Amino acid sequence: MTKLNINTTQALKLWHQVGVALVKDGDKDLTQRQIAILLIVYLETPPHTVRGLANHLGVTKPVITRALDTMGQMGLVSRRRDENDKRNVIISRTVEGALYLEKLADLISAEAETIS
Repeated sequence: MTKLNINTTQALKLWHQVGVALVKDGDKDLTQRQIAILLIVYLETPPHTVRGLANHLGVTKPVITRALDTMGQMGLVSRRRDENDKRNVIISRTVEGALYLEKLADLISAEAETIS
């Protein structure tokens, strides 16, 4: 992987451009929290639980549950009870979620090429 060498202003400009492009796209409108959850689920080794995500992000389980409710309605993640411990809810990847992140990665790469 190639490291992108940009200064702080360029980094903020990139974040700004990506954010504006996501809003203009009109597809799924995710919060920063939802994007963070999605990236954890897709980039970090499973299994992922509501309790684990809450601990990882330093928020309560209801906060994670609300985010997952919305993300589940969008088809980005799915949930099921852990068969070994019924108290746990396992968060799983979906094809739609993987496609969303692939599109996001392509957008970030394209916007990064315009930074100067």
